[in-house]
Amino acid sequence: MPLKFESRFQSFAETSDPARSGPRLAALRKELDQRKLHGFIVPRADEHQNEYVPAAAERLAWLTGFTGSAGVAVVLTDKAAIFVDGRYTVQAREQVDTKLFSPQDLVAAPPSRWLAENVAKGDRIGYDPWLHTPAQAEGLRRAVENAGAELVAVDGNPVDAVWTDRPAEPAAPVVLHADRLAGEKAPAKLARIADAIGKRDALLISDPHAVAWAFNIRGGDVSHTPLPLAWALIPRAGRPQIFVAAAKLSNSVRVALEDLADVREPAALEAALNELAREKNRVLFDSATAPEKLVALYREAGGAADVASDPVALMKAKKNAGELRGARAAHLRDGAAIVEFLAWFAREAPTGKLTEISTAQALETFRRATGKLAEISFPTISAFGPHAALPHYRVTEKSNARIAKGNVYLVDSGAQYADGTTDITRTIAVGRPTAEMRAKNTRVLKGHISIATSVFPRGTTGAQLDSFARRALWDVGTDFDHGTGHGVGAYLSVHEGPQRISKLGAIPLEAGMILSNEPGYYREGAFGIRIENLIVVEKRRIEGAEREMLGFETITFAPIDSALIDAKLLTREEIAWLDAYHREVWEKLEAKVSPDARKWLRAATRRLA
Repeated sequence: MPLKFESRFQSFAETSDPARSGPRLAALRKELDQRKLHGFIVPRADEHQNEYVPAAAERLAWLTGFTGSAGVAVVLTDKAAIFVDGRYTVQAREQVDTKLFSPQDLVAAPPSRWLAENVAKGDRIGYDPWLHTPAQAEGLRRAVENAGAELVAVDGNPVDAVWTDRPAEPAAPVVLHADRLAGEKAPAKLARIADAIGKRDALLISDPHAVAWAFNIRGGDVSHTPLPLAWALIPRAGRPQIFVAAAKLSNSVRVALEDLADVREPAALEAALNELAREKNRVLFDSATAPEKLVALYREAGGAADVASDPVALMKAKKNAGELRGARAAHLRDGAAIVEFLAWFAREAPTGKLTEISTAQALETFRRATGKLAEISFPTISAFGPHAALPHYRVTEKSNARIAKGNVYLVDSGAQYADGTTDITRTIAVGRPTAEMRAKNTRVLKGHISIATSVFPRGTTGAQLDSFARRALWDVGTDFDHGTGHGVGAYLSVHEGPQRISKLGAIPLEAGMILSNEPGYYREGAFGIRIENLIVVEKRRIEGAEREMLGFETITFAPIDSALIDAKLLTREEIAWLDAYHREVWEKLEAKVSPDARKWLRAATRRLA
């Protein structure tokens, strides 16, 4: 029977109570008035621009009730707005008191435009320079100044001043990530980074994922991703510095880090930058994660700051042999847990007793039974029927639907194991699916197979491949509004850049990169479909090829529901791919699952042809 993990859903529901927003908004406005500010910008961000932030940085959720992974609130004296993208439109309206915060489209009508239209001449609009990159701050500054107002960098976040029960900063232990899993020793990585700095004198690593990768460490300061919140300065020549709270370091970890770098407290970072500035060093700051506060501090101290892409991001994206071995092992372990879950679901779903929450709990239980689960890699999307039509739906106790016959259940989930990070989506028919469900699912499957079987010359970007996943849907006049695939880390973030397969995927794909392959279809108010496996970019040999060619290896193994497939819509080659995939699923997993699950797996992987 599933263990009880109600706290995941109870805490979520409690945090998103819009009834708390009124008093909190009033307290913030009083604080702003005392500081002679006419407004303040509250992003969903921490000092590192992490996707998952520590509880102490959940300022947007505390103020508005919105708990999505991306959003911004703008509070003025007489009005306020919350900005979310299309993933969270419904969630924001459910969680936020729209009488207090007007919902806005983050993409179509961003905060800069709203500010330009709503601030008054002479207004002073505050922002926390620790929570915005230089580019973000500059965009806001232009909009505010064009309206005759002023953008003011605050000293001390005013939300923190009124958040009386704000959680403490995280202090999870830092642990060493084994060399056999990292695939490369830290000194070699640090040397490569120093070489990549080019003509600059140093690199400030502000992305904790990059710090973790470079020093072969992991931590637990945020949910779902094993991050130690830390900074690092890597000089072109000389000894690196890592800035991490001493309270997180055991004696053995400190000794290991001191072999690599000077270990200093995070509070010492500003002094270290000032010292580099006085010596007229040119320092590279990451355009994606460096806070404007540090870039401005460095320039004001006389240093030359280059704001550009951190070279570590691309190094980290190209997995080495050790990381790929770990990823494949993690996916076999995870695949066995998924099969146990799917066999259980096939038995229990027809009873009508399952709910979205109880099913998500069961899946986590099967993963925990491996004895290797560190954490789920993101909040499980457990969605039945109309909820499956919301690509980023997150179940709460209030929305928790009972699973019944006559529709589909979509589960998008993943796990963090020390040897790899997983992410998989399966859509399952509960009872007899309609012809439309089967047709749309089959077209999604065609797009999935098109990506999985793609062969392309080196230098091809994710944007160039993205349409392959959409063609079968375009043929019948429909599409999906999210990217086809995101990058995935090696026991790091389940959403990793810079690699991605999407209309905006500008980075050429290279061997060793791990990405998701997840086309979908969503009919609002009715049902949703998504099929997701993880894939690895690999070199391909083609007889007579005139260019270096690449393709994909699929490393996720779990059956795709044949009840949702209309074989008449598949080509002979597509059927052959599916049969071969299911044969591989059987061969890799049949010895790793229980007898009952094995019996189910045998039927689930039978030939479609």
